[in-house]
Amino acid sequence: MKSALRSCPALGYGAVRVIRNIVFTSILGLSVAAGAVFAETPRILALGDSLTAGYGLPQDEGFVPQLQAWLDKNGAKAQVLNAGVSGDTTAGGAARLEWALASGAEGLIVNLGGNDMLRGLDPSVARANLTQILQAAQDKGLPVLLVGMIAPSNYGADYKTEFEAIFPELSAQFNTLLLPVYFAPIAAQDGGIDPTFMQDDGIHPNAEGVLRVVAAMGPKVLELLAQTGG
Repeated sequence: MKSALRSCPALGYGAVRVIRNIVFTSILGLSVAAGAVFAETPRILALGDSLTAGYGLPQDEGFVPQLQAWLDKNGAKAQVLNAGVSGDTTAGGAARLEWALASGAEGLIVNLGGNDMLRGLDPSVARANLTQILQAAQDKGLPVLLVGMIAPSNYGADYKTEFEAIFPELSAQFNTLLLPVYFAPIAAQDGGIDPTFMQDDGIHPNAEGVLRVVAAMGPKVLELLAQTGG
């Protein structure tokens, strides 16, 4: 376009410069507007372990893609960021929170504790790590949806009671939203988990299981988005 303007005898240098500036300003204006639209989309960071990462599932059938699809279908303006790391404990989540938030987020989903429980780690340690995460979120003014876990009875009644109390008590302490039990939507009548909705390892939900979990969690995520102003 610049060479074409220069070849036109009816236009002097001053006119060319004016037109060039108008074109540049228009392009810049469009870029800024596009950036503003993107910035107005609330980003929700999903901090978790393999349940969040989508272990054992095709990329579009994991928790984060399915939650994103649920939000899109329900007209929610949001971007869900996958900060799930398979095998992560609450300690790992606490250690990488600042890094995970470095790209920015307006809300936080915390789904950690399952690996602490599977390893039989002291519930007081999991509580301390989750407290660190929630305190950091509170300091940054981030609303949080805390996802709870239950413990099997084979660790003993005391362990089960202490572990399961972590989530509602911390939710009350930090005034977060709470989904009491991640696996509740795919629970069996005997109190276990329906194998129909699980992968062969018996630990991770299959695509249909994730779909049910997302359907149950979705309204809570809408509440979270409302707290971000989105």
